[in-house]
Amino acid sequence: MSADSQPLVGVVTPVYNGEKYLAECIESVLAQTYQNWEYIIINNCSTDRSLEIAQSYAGEDARIRIRNNQEFVGREANENIAFRQISPESKYCKMVHADDWLFPECIAQMVAVAESNPTVGIVGAYGLNDTWVSWDGLPYPSTVVSGREICRRTLLGGFYVFGTPTSLLIRSDLIRSREALYNESNIHADKEACFDLLQNVDFGFVHQVLTYTRRHKEAATAFSERFNTYLPGTLIILKKYGPIYLNREEYEECLRCYMKGYYTFLAKSVFYRGGKQILDYHKNSMRDLGYSFSWAKLLWALFLEVADILFNPKETFERIVRRAMRVVRVNDGQQG
Repeated sequence: MSADSQPLVGVVTPVYNGEKYLAECIESVLAQTYQNWEYIIINNCSTDRSLEIAQSYAGEDARIRIRNNQEFVGREANENIAFRQISPESKYCKMVHADDWLFPECIAQMVAVAESNPTVGIVGAYGLNDTWVSWDGLPYPSTVVSGREICRRTLLGGFYVFGTPTSLLIRSDLIRSREALYNESNIHADKEACFDLLQNVDFGFVHQVLTYTRRHKEAATAFSERFNTYLPGTLIILKKYGPIYLNREEYEECLRCYMKGYYTFLAKSVFYRGGKQILDYHKNSMRDLGYSFSWAKLLWALFLEVADILFNPKETFERIVRRAMRVVRVNDGQQG
């Protein structure tokens, strides 16, 4: 397909103080085999060289333009600003975070699936998640899956293939049909958006590694992993979309199991880390979502953790060693 006949893809990169990786991100867009794209870089009042780097590339390629925020906004708000910058003529939108990058065939392969299947609203793919391949679970060659079915299976814990904003392509009409794509009160708004969009469209998937997601201590994922913000983020989704995708029995059982796992995490945080900050964060998150924090459930989870240590000392020791090795590997990666 020639560039003239290719549908326009709006590529967006929100950036705040991303000078360390931004050039690599931009270069990956320039290296796409797909040619009919526009690229908007949204500078969120960066205090480093991010704007200078973006301007240098924009001066060399007319397809690149820059939006400068007049005031600093939160991450989800900046991503919503980014989505609003795509041209009315764009058929698809591709976000790539400033510390991530795309493999050369990413846009071409994703657009091919969407063009061949008009019912598809979102396209995903395998991603290189730092040093490992993630977002698998769909059997090959599952190119198109019912949006409602994949959301149902995700809520029931079957797998997770939505990845990150960098790993998805979205039909622009779906974005334009909403005042804001992301719920700015949810730190994991990208996941929530998938459940919102897939109520009436299908999910497409490319069985290739097409994106790279960087893990580093400055990334938003570092905070998310330390505090496990995924728990309240998923609880928002379960509360809002569980009744849509699950029957009553499935929803009640899913919520029960989820809250049990939630308190197990909190018990481990208190026991192994003395995690007062973590506990306070989740108590406030539960309150904001309309759930009362239960000290009784936390104490029961702590009791079960202590019982596990006493009656399964070998397994407990192995878990501690594995956890310590993960910390060592992460620290080595950050220092390398």
